[in-house]
Amino acid sequence: MKKKSKEILAIIKAARKQSREEEIRLHGKPVNRSKVVPSKKLYKRKKRVDDQE
Repeated sequence: MKKKSKEILAIIKAARKQSREEEIRLHGKPVNRSKVVPSKKLYKRKKRVDDQE
């Protein structure tokens, strides 16, 4: 059973690597999917006054 799970993990790892390389080829750089970029247009009441300039 362990041999099959190692084979499956190797297949998944190869598929992820191929997907990542394809993404880099299409966009020219790695695309970050986990980082959230906040909108600059939103009002933030906790923002300091001197940062608005």
